[in-house]
Amino acid sequence: MPWRGLVAELSLSEQIDAQIRAAGPISLATYMGLCLSHPRHGYYAAGRPIGAKGDFITAPEISQMFGELVGFFVVNLWQQMGSPLSFTLLELGPGRGTLMADALRAASKADGFENALHLQLFESNANLKAEQEKRLGKHHPYWAPEIDIVSDDPLFVVANEFFDALPVRQFVRAADGWHERLVGLRDGQRAFGLSPTPIANDAVPEELRGAQPGEVLELATAATDAMQRLARKVAVQGGAILAIDYGYARTQTGETLQAVRNHAFADPLAAPGQTDLSAHVNFAVLGETARATGLAVAPLATQGEFLLRLGIGERAKALARANPNEAANIARAVERLTAPEQMGTLFKVLCAHSPGLKPAGF
Repeated sequence: MPWRGLVAELSLSEQIDAQIRAAGPISLATYMGLCLSHPRHGYYAAGRPIGAKGDFITAPEISQMFGELVGFFVVNLWQQMGSPLSFTLLELGPGRGTLMADALRAASKADGFENALHLQLFESNANLKAEQEKRLGKHHPYWAPEIDIVSDDPLFVVANEFFDALPVRQFVRAADGWHERLVGLRDGQRAFGLSPTPIANDAVPEELRGAQPGEVLELATAATDAMQRLARKVAVQGGAILAIDYGYARTQTGETLQAVRNHAFADPLAAPGQTDLSAHVNFAVLGETARATGLAVAPLATQGEFLLRLGIGERAKALARANPNEAANIARAVERLTAPEQMGTLFKVLCAHSPGLKPAGF
């Protein structure tokens, strides 16, 4: 069999192991990138990760109220900008299209909004693209090959649980400095190890240079790059970026890499391409990156604060009145989305926007 055909038949596990044997251990970021984004075997390439039959459930799948309030949020900013006759609404990682369908159902009630809308989606999963087409086809969406290939119109970006899925690098503090965590082979099995050479001290955030041995630092260079690319567009064209994700408000040490399969935690090295890998988002770095392009950044809010300020309580009451048999389910959805012990505190909301705008919910 020709070598090209042989490579095509290898599983992702076999390809990763072969790469390590040929060139040595790889960074965690490289490993995550292959697991999540490999064009044929990557987790987001062809699977069905979302929903009861997938590996996790996102906020839009819990209740229509989540997407409806995001729709109100976008309409409010669009109106503050004078209701431009043409604008782009870009969603990153739209999942099954649930959030955007709910958002546009609510937002389209505003005069002129739907006619001015250019809907753009960034998605790599063929199965999810089909579901997005089913739910959003009437809005004539365009699937962009890159996150920043957009028109020159005002731009509104929605990113719900997008940044957490981008690869991170990990470094472990030792007596002689920070060493990058690598993925290699030990007795034929994938295992974590450390680079023998420490990184330069100035590559570490200044506030963490006094960390103790054993502490772990995560650097999300892919998330920083994505925010920079988006923010540069918004800084020139006007608009806003709304990022909702689980994460932390200030730069800190701590390992947050997690693997989830069938709604349960799993070994991140065990089944490449078949397991969801993610890491908590450093919102401080995302905010600093956006500010560096000239955007304003609203004070970081928790998801609970954001939704309550946007009126999820009032919307829940209206839904319960219209659907009395669903009142208990509606109340449970509000609790799951906003309660501190559920998604309300762990999930944060960041809005980077054109100076002069006043985003609702912050």
